[in-house]
Amino acid sequence: MSKISVEIQELRKNANGDTIKDLANFLEEKLGGIDLDMTGNEIKLDYGEEETAPSRPTLRLLLRKFLHKADLKDFRVISGREGAFIIKQKKGISE
Repeated sequence: MSKISVEIQELRKNANGDTIKDLANFLEEKLGGIDLDMTGNEIKLDYGEEETAPSRPTLRLLLRKFLHKADLKDFRVISGREGAFIIKQKKGISE
């Protein structure tokens, strides 16, 4: 079973509450057939045995598309540890 995590700590802290739900709905819609688990400051995407996980560039692109769609121009997507992404606020942007 493949697992990919997306750390959303800064997004949760600096965006409104519906943004996280919108991100989860966006990922479910675009990826389909995934188990989505939101725990604390992380969204975990679990793929079954027969499903193939999207490539890292594809998933990064989807996260960036969501940020653009939600007009969150002060956030960016960076790679974390293996199998993880982090949504961080750009430097120089004050709250």
